[in-house]
Amino acid sequence: MRFGNPEWKHRIVGAAAVAGSALVGAVTAVAEEAAAAPPPTVDSGDTAWVLVSAALVLLMTPGLAFFYGGMVRAKNVLSTLFQNFAALAVIGVIWGVVGYSLAFSPTNGGIIGGLGWAFLEGVGQTPNADYSATIPHLAFMVFQGMFAVIAPALITGAIAERVNFKAWVAIMALWSLVVYAPVAHWVWGVGGWLRNHGGLDFAGGLVVHITAGFSALAAALMLRRRIDFGKSEIRPYDASFVILGTALLWFGWFGFNAGSALGANGLAAHAFATTFFAAAAASVAWVVVDIFTKGKPSAVGGCIGAVVGLVAITPCAGFVPVWSSFLIGAGTSVISNFASVFVRDKLKLDDSLDVFACHGIGGLVGALMVGVFASTKVNSAGANGLIYGEAKTFFAAIVGSGAVIVYSMVATMAIIKIVGLFMTLRVSEEEEHAGLDATQHGEAVNSMVQELGTSNRGAHQNRKAS
Repeated sequence: MRFGNPEWKHRIVGAAAVAGSALVGAVTAVAEEAAAAPPPTVDSGDTAWVLVSAALVLLMTPGLAFFYGGMVRAKNVLSTLFQNFAALAVIGVIWGVVGYSLAFSPTNGGIIGGLGWAFLEGVGQTPNADYSATIPHLAFMVFQGMFAVIAPALITGAIAERVNFKAWVAIMALWSLVVYAPVAHWVWGVGGWLRNHGGLDFAGGLVVHITAGFSALAAALMLRRRIDFGKSEIRPYDASFVILGTALLWFGWFGFNAGSALGANGLAAHAFATTFFAAAAASVAWVVVDIFTKGKPSAVGGCIGAVVGLVAITPCAGFVPVWSSFLIGAGTSVISNFASVFVRDKLKLDDSLDVFACHGIGGLVGALMVGVFASTKVNSAGANGLIYGEAKTFFAAIVGSGAVIVYSMVATMAIIKIVGLFMTLRVSEEEEHAGLDATQHGEAVNSMVQELGTSNRGAHQNRKAS
C-alpha cells in the first residue's frame, strides 16, 4: 500500500470529513441539550407560596397545643401548651445545626444523610434541583423544618399529664435525630431506600404521622397509666380550646399538603381540594358514629374526626383523584373512632389524647390508600394504584409502613430507656395529683386554677400523712 496513491488520499480526506461532521453534530447536540435544560432559577410565585406554606405549617404547632390543651384537665393545660411550644425552639435549633443535613444531604446507603450540610453549610439562595428547581434551597429547608417541629409535638398527647418536662425535652431532641431524620431520608431524600423502591408519601403520612403515632404508642406503654386512669372521670378543660386548635390545624394543613407541591401550580390546587374534602367528610363520619354509639353528636368528636381526615389524606393529597378524598376521609374516621374505643376500653392503654388511634392508625390507613387510589393522571411523577391496575405502589406502601412502624417503636423505646437512666421520666404521684402546671413550671393557666392546684396538693399530702 502506497500513501502517495491518489485513491488513498481521497479515502483519508473522506474519513476526516465524516469524523469532523460527527464531532460537530455531537457538540451541537450537547449545546441544544444545554439550551433545552437551563440551570435552575428562582420563581417568585413558587417561592412566595412555599414560604407562606412554611408559615402555615409553623402555625399548626400552636394549633396542636390548643387542641391538646383543651382536652387535658385544668391543672395540666399550661404544661401541655408549653410541651408543644417548646418543640418550635428545641427542634428548630436541632434542624438548623444537623437535622436537615441528616435528612436531606447526599445519602449514605439510602439510610441517612451525611454532615455536609451541617449548620446549613451550602444551603443557600439558589435552588437545589434535586428537591425543587424553582425555589431557593433555604426555602425548601425551612419548609421541611416545620414538619420536623410538629412531628415530636404530636407524641405529647399520648403521655400528657404525667411526663417530666426535662425528660420530655431530652426525648424529643433524641427522637428528632434518631427517628425523624432517618425516616425522612428514607422517604424523601435523594437516594433514600423507600423512595428508590417506589414508596409514595406526598406530605408526611409515613414521615410525620406513622412515626409519631406509633412512637406515641411506645411512649404510652413505657410511661404507664396515669394514677387515676379508669378510676375517676377525666374532664377536659375547655372544649372551645379544642375547636380553636382544630381550626388552626385545618388552616395550617393547607400549607402542609398543598405546600408540598413546592410550587404555585395545579398540583397545589389539587392537594388543597383533597385536603379540604377529606377533613370535611371525616368530621361528618365521626359525628355520625358518635350519634349511633353514644346517642349525641359530640363537638370534640367532630374536631377529632376532622383531624383524622387531615392525617389520612396527607400521604395521598397530591397523588389521588379528588373524588377518592371523600372515601379516604370518611373511611379512616370510622376506623380511627373504633380504634380509639378499643385501645381505651379493651386494651386499657392510657394514650391520653388518642394519638395512636388518630395519627398512627390514621396515618397507616392513609399510606395504604395511596397504593389503592394513586393515579398518574393526577401526578405524572407518582404511580398508579390498585384500582388503576398496578400493585407495585400498594406493596411498597405495605413494606414502607411496616418498616417505619417497627423502627419507630423500637427506637422510641430505646430512647426513653436511655433517658430514664439519667433523669426521672414521669412526675411523682404527689406532683401528678397537684398538676404539672404548678409542679413543673410554677405557673397556671389562670389564677383560679392555681389556687385549686395548691388546694389539691395540700389535700393529697394530708391523705398521705394520714
